[in-house]
Amino acid sequence: MKELTKIGRLFYGIGIVALGIHQLIIKDFRSEILSPFPEWAHHFNIFPILTGIALILTGIIISGLFKIKFVDTKKTCLYLGFCFLALVLISHLPYIFIPSPKVSGPQILISAVEELAYSGGAFVMAGSFPTNVSDKNQTSSFTSFLEKLIPCGRIFYSLLILLFGCSHFLFADFIATMIPKWLPTPMFWTYFTGVALICAAISIIFKIAIKPITFLLAIMLFLFFLLFHMPYAIANPSTEGGNEIVRTIIALLFCGIALVIAVTNGSKKDSFS
Repeated sequence: MKELTKIGRLFYGIGIVALGIHQLIIKDFRSEILSPFPEWAHHFNIFPILTGIALILTGIIISGLFKIKFVDTKKTCLYLGFCFLALVLISHLPYIFIPSPKVSGPQILISAVEELAYSGGAFVMAGSFPTNVSDKNQTSSFTSFLEKLIPCGRIFYSLLILLFGCSHFLFADFIATMIPKWLPTPMFWTYFTGVALICAAISIIFKIAIKPITFLLAIMLFLFFLLFHMPYAIANPSTEGGNEIVRTIIALLFCGIALVIAVTNGSKKDSFS
């Protein structure tokens, strides 16, 4: 179980690194990191570049690939979760709800919920680290507040899984075109996957057989990574500055979150170091 937790952190950390690298390439914010609001933030390359560098360093720390002295990985996860959550509140929500000329469509909502899932994933990762009594006595009030958000991590994540599941019914014809040609009856697999995702989200939210179902979710997301995202990324490596490659790695990020939720059972007391 301890090794699976490390794999989940690795997948999540690599995904965060990919987000940062892509922002350095496109020299702008990814749509799920920052909405078109505030507009001025997109006019200065320095902001997405600095954010990209911060994401790369944070992702490396969380991945566990390198041990960095004097860096508390749990606190790094907590602060990352807070930053993503803050961007949802101060960028995505105003853009969604404040009347203004904007690009319409489901992508606006998907981007907001996806960043919320990144935030949830960071809190889930934080919850996979044990809390020592000595560290707890030295914890600041702000860090203590962030630790109270750890149980919300799986909820934030499950909202995206629920949205993905519903999309399999709302956009069934389009999603069916993404099913590999060697699989028969693509519409069946489209609806089957939608039901599986919705059930997994409900399981995570209400902790109904959460461990086995979330393990199955992690396996399914890893299969998505291998069978759907990787072939498409290989066929379209340069699209939108390598966005398909990034989307492939993000699928691995979501797999890592599911894996850690399954291992920790969504509870701090079940954490593994």
